[in-house]
This record gives sequence, C-alpha cells and structure tokens, in this order.
Amino acid sequence: MEKYEINIRIGNKIREERQRQSLSQEKLAEIANVHRTYIGMIERAEKNITLVSLEKIAIALGLDIRDLLD
Repeated sequence: MEKYEINIRIGNKIREERQRQSLSQEKLAEIANVHRTYIGMIERAEKNITLVSLEKIAIALGLDIRDLLD
C-alpha cells in the first residue's frame, strides 16, 4: 500500500502527542473508542483515517481536530 504524505504527517502527530502524554496505543484506543490495532496502523500510515476517527482521537488527546491536520 502506498503511504501518502498526509497520512504520514497525521500519524506522526498522533504518535508524538500520545507519547508526550505518556499514553500507550492501547490506552489511547480505549479513550477514543477505537480498536487498539487501529492506532498503530494510523501511526505507521498503513490506514487512511476517517474524519470520525480523527475527531475521536483528537478529543481523546485533548486537541482540536485542526491540530492534527496542521
């Protein structure tokens, strides 16, 4: 699967913020109500994230969705 630059940027931002908050992928997934493997796949740019999931993850991280898109 081709990795698109936007997926890489979003995945990196999610990983950086998750680690900054000392959250495991499992804990972030639990808070965001998404599957635990989905977080890893997003961080590695292996999946196209939906807007709904992006919003759930942003809220779980205490961010505005725009923070993950900048």
